Amino acid sequence: MRVGVLTGGGDCPGLNAVIRAVVRAGVTTHGLDFVGYRDGWRGPLEGLTTPLGVEQTRGILARGGTVLGSSRTNPLKDEHGVARIKENLAAQGVDALVAIGGEDTLGVATRLADLGVNVVGVPKTIDNDLSGTDFTFGFDTAVGIATEAIDRLRTTAESHHRVLVVEVMGRHAGWIALHSGIAGGANIVLVPEQPFDIDEVCALVRSRFESGHAPILVVSEGAVPRDGSGMTLQASGTDEFGHVRLGGIGERLAQEIEQRTGEEARSVVLGHVQRGGTPTAFDRWLATRLGLHAADAVAEGDFGTMMALRGKDIVRVPLSEGTGALKLVSPEEYAEARVFFG
Repeated sequence: MRVGVLTGGGDCPGLNAVIRAVVRAGVTTHGLDFVGYRDGWRGPLEGLTTPLGVEQTRGILARGGTVLGSSRTNPLKDEHGVARIKENLAAQGVDALVAIGGEDTLGVATRLADLGVNVVGVPKTIDNDLSGTDFTFGFDTAVGIATEAIDRLRTTAESHHRVLVVEVMGRHAGWIALHSGIAGGANIVLVPEQPFDIDEVCALVRSRFESGHAPILVVSEGAVPRDGSGMTLQASGTDEFGHVRLGGIGERLAQEIEQRTGEEARSVVLGHVQRGGTPTAFDRWLATRLGLHAADAVAEGDFGTMMALRGKDIVRVPLSEGTGALKLVSPEEYAEARVFFG
């Protein structure tokens, strides 16, 4: 059996670990043959391939990014996209696909599976917002990077007696902000699931200064105020999956805080730093296990499934279960962070 492998969407620490594990297990345990598809769904859509075997995956475990490249190409936007993918798979003798990606990439995989393409999915996102799995690889690395940034910025905040607002990724789910905010001892954490009151935020800032300390705020890029003004956009337009480019809520908050409290406030946007570089040990471990089990699923012909972490076990769930709904921060989980506000 010949198997195609692709990585779609934003890059993420641990992608190469998955590729390595899928290929190693597929070749040595199941006798599978592999081909890499370049740049996400653009690969099978345009027939862009690269050799992929044990030799090509040596030494990539600890590398960030993806050796296969990625893109936000959406083949479902092309009325002939599905037909072109099927034609290219047949022409290249590819019997099955392993799609490694987040909500959008696996959403395409789900549609293709419904239309008869043999697909196995591996969930990937630093946002940790995919339902069906307890954690996604890349999240632990992103939280670690954000927590280290908070630790470093605290010394500057205290030295200059200023407010520092740290903007982290999280379009609809505030997992990175919540985990790094708690781990870094942030004084305020703002997430998309809980619209914030700017007056309450400023009151907490004043309270922190009254205690003799400078406040650190951690805010998800998708956080919104209660006044209904909506998300803060970095640019107009959308990508092929209909997503706007978010960014700027940190600066917007810093300006509001400075104007309302009279205290100096600065914002720091971590941006792509969160998903670049070497994956943590946990993410390498999780990505490797997901890859091993994905190879098993392909060999067994268990298509239309997604690998998922449940407790300490890797299980298979329907692809639709992984992308059917976003996993969001609950009010109860957010309440744990609120204990330390101010």
